[in-house]
Amino acid sequence: MQLPVQPPVRPMLAKSVPVIPPEAMYEPKWDGFRSICFRDGDEVEFGSRNERPLTRYFPELVAAATAELPARCVIDGEIVIATGSGLDFEALQLRVHPAASRVRMLAETTPASFVAFDLLALGDDDYTGRPFSERRAALVDALAGSGPSIHVTPITTDLARAQRWFDEFEGAGLDGVIAKPPDVTYQPDKRVMFKIKHQRTADCVVAGYRLHKSGDDAIGSLMLGLYDDDGGLASVGVIGAFPMATRRTLFTELQPLVTSFDGHPWNWAAHMEAGTPGRNAGSRWNSGKDLSFVPLRPERVVEVRYDHMEGQRFRHTAQFNRWRPDRDPRSCTYDQLERPVTFDVADIVPGLGAAGS
Repeated sequence: MQLPVQPPVRPMLAKSVPVIPPEAMYEPKWDGFRSICFRDGDEVEFGSRNERPLTRYFPELVAAATAELPARCVIDGEIVIATGSGLDFEALQLRVHPAASRVRMLAETTPASFVAFDLLALGDDDYTGRPFSERRAALVDALAGSGPSIHVTPITTDLARAQRWFDEFEGAGLDGVIAKPPDVTYQPDKRVMFKIKHQRTADCVVAGYRLHKSGDDAIGSLMLGLYDDDGGLASVGVIGAFPMATRRTLFTELQPLVTSFDGHPWNWAAHMEAGTPGRNAGSRWNSGKDLSFVPLRPERVVEVRYDHMEGQRFRHTAQFNRWRPDRDPRSCTYDQLERPVTFDVADIVPGLGAAGS
């Protein structure tokens, strides 16, 4: 490739703020794989946030870039999989697979889309030193003929509209709002934008733990559960961020609750042997991952912070808030969770997901 901006490039980042700031340019925060697309004629590369190429996992987007993008360009955006009910992050995760045959099959059955939101280069021109307002205008012009797989994210300077997006678009699987100063230049790996994400709390049962990778007597992560309508304890996620001193203290505190798998609600090995899947057993992302854990009697309740749900589980790792010794574990049900109103992703970006229909 011979482009004004050469791969790899770490994308420009955003810092978390509690409220939407005024006097900015606002975009929906897409919940997919952040990626910078490089095209130089027939050469196309999709780079990830950590500079590792995603190209081999999305052959349909390579074809789309050749058909829909300018001949020579560098564009920052998000790889997503859109369905009639919104974004499907779980389907997106399944695309990262070592077998080329499976990648090709998934590219046909669950094709991805690319939502563009910044322009780094066009033709022989490097746009990274230009203000975002100018980059955005050039991006819209450059992608005027794109679709059905490549789209430009909507944008507004209206704070009230951005707030409505924040409230409504979660129902389509989006992650919040991004606020960009109009005059900001493109600064790779620097947090010069702002992100506003949903923050909620839930009381969960601690039903197990995994040991810390150090091998010491320390907790790596706490495994969280919620009771469903059938009275079963479903695995909903983990807490994993603790100082090392806290990890060791927790290990000691939890030893009286250690139990056997006999009768434990997450005896996944027994479910697998019997051919009956357990409640959310296993890893959604990595079928080969070591899923061993130390089972605990489900008697301790913790309040956690989370942003939103992906199906019946927390989309991201939850954050510790406080212990809740006053709560009955059986009262920790899905009923406490806020459910966003369903919103069609095609109402946000017309035609998004059309490539897979």
